[in-house]
Order: sequence, then C-alpha cells, then structure tokens
Amino acid sequence: MIKTMTFSVMHFSIAFLVAYLITGSFVVGGLVAIVEPAINTVAFYFHELVWSKIQNKREEGEVKGAMETIGESYALRSC
Repeated sequence: MIKTMTFSVMHFSIAFLVAYLITGSFVVGGLVAIVEPAINTVAFYFHELVWSKIQNKREEGEVKGAMETIGESYALRSC
C-alpha cells in the first residue's frame, strides 16, 4: 500500500508540474493534477475489464484445444 501511495504522490506532482510549466497557472496545474489521475484511474479499471475478458477467452481456447488433442490421442489408441 505504501508503494501505491508514493506512486500516487509522484503522479499528482508530475501532473501538476507539467501543467504548471505549460500554462504558468497554479490553478490549472492543480486542476490537471486532480482530474488527470482520476480519469486515468477510471480508464485503467475499464482497461482491466477488457484485458481480463481477452485473457479468459485465450484460456478457454487453450483448454478447448487441449481437450480436442486428448480426444484425438484416445481415438488413435483405441483403433
């Protein structure tokens, strides 16, 4: 949890610094530092959902392929 917190502080700091350097405004820097990580957090959640579905489909395909191979081996041995 400490690693997550330190990463969050670093992320907010970098977002603020970049926005401040580009605009020269503390207000804009502060808004970007709050809004950008929040949007990234939501986007990451949906990214993980999609990624999980892709992984599940791959694993189902591997299991299905393995089961077909097992069936073929059994059929060849029983002839």
